[in-house]
Amino acid sequence: MAGREESFDSYRKRLYEIVEVGAADDAVSRTYDFVGIFFILLNLTVSIMLTYDSLEAKYGKILLAIEAFTVFYFMIDYVLRIISSKYRYPKTSEKKAVVKYIFSGTGLIDLFSFLPYYLPFFFPAGAVAFRMFRILRIFRLFRVNAYYDSLNVITDVIGSRKQQLLSSVFIILILMIAASLCMYSLEHDAQPEVFNNAFSGIWWAVSTLLTIGYGDIYPITQAGKWFSIVITFLGVGMVAIPTGIISAGFVEQYTKIKRHSEYLREEEVHFIKIHLGENDSWVGKTISEIRLPGDVLVAVIRRGDETIVPRGNVLLMEGDILVLGAEPYDSKEHVDMTEMTLGKHNEWNGQKIKDLDISRQTMIVMVRRNRKILVPNGDLVLQEGDKVVMYSKQKLYGTTEYIV
Repeated sequence: MAGREESFDSYRKRLYEIVEVGAADDAVSRTYDFVGIFFILLNLTVSIMLTYDSLEAKYGKILLAIEAFTVFYFMIDYVLRIISSKYRYPKTSEKKAVVKYIFSGTGLIDLFSFLPYYLPFFFPAGAVAFRMFRILRIFRLFRVNAYYDSLNVITDVIGSRKQQLLSSVFIILILMIAASLCMYSLEHDAQPEVFNNAFSGIWWAVSTLLTIGYGDIYPITQAGKWFSIVITFLGVGMVAIPTGIISAGFVEQYTKIKRHSEYLREEEVHFIKIHLGENDSWVGKTISEIRLPGDVLVAVIRRGDETIVPRGNVLLMEGDILVLGAEPYDSKEHVDMTEMTLGKHNEWNGQKIKDLDISRQTMIVMVRRNRKILVPNGDLVLQEGDKVVMYSKQKLYGTTEYIV
């Protein structure tokens, strides 16, 4: 049973990788993403075409069939996202993850993209009201936002300026209510049928403050006209506040991006290549299980002629070639490394490292034997031809010095 549960979880994890925005090298996930966008655009196109009587009369059945098919796809997509929500919110329990997705912004948009289509089958009386909710499908296009950094800037700006925008909207609402009450006081006696209560001037205040001015309701008294002039000027300033906030946010965001791209100091990364042999402890483990230090990463895995992206669930196999990356040694003090090749008559031949008579200021850090790197533990017996790499504060005879 445990094996089946693990297998099911692995399927769900793969399902999550497919339904979410895919990596560039994941062909299945990328295909699913573009199919989803195509169906969204197709559904919106059909919805627009159905508003033309001539097109509906000629192609109505085809258009309705396409709409039904795309909406069914939205429902299946919603179900798949619920099933894989455990990996969308990995830090919460499975039930909480499902609830969190259902009531999230994207979850509600996904739900209303198909639910209003099927509700009239169960509640025919509300068909007209349910049809109005279908317009929410257009919000699924925001998924395109995940593919382009330029579109992400919009989300970042609105998110970073959220408090300022809410404050400006609050000020506009207060001014709108105040203008409505004042205009009621000035115009009620002259136009009781137009300004018949305290909130009857809300429509006038909205159209005036937002500089629309439909002209269907307007003051006729001198005091009302002068007050209208003042409110019109204030309206121009009030509308400019959120516009200025968003504009300043865009300038700041693009300046930050430009500064990072132009002035960010490039750090050099050093890479080493490792061949996994039959007895290596990493063989048979996933990358997440080998527990590399935080500053070391697996950059590339070569397996035969295949290049594998080193994700955490990739299983390492005998014969794999791993390319590890790490930050370079950054210090004002150089580390002097020396290399010595053991000749035929060298006294170290046949001796264990722990038995060598060497200075305490000298440390053997690596032994290379026939292109194979050996760990210099105390019981390693040195042989003729070995290349011994040492860290030493003293210059030894017959060694080659390296500065790292």
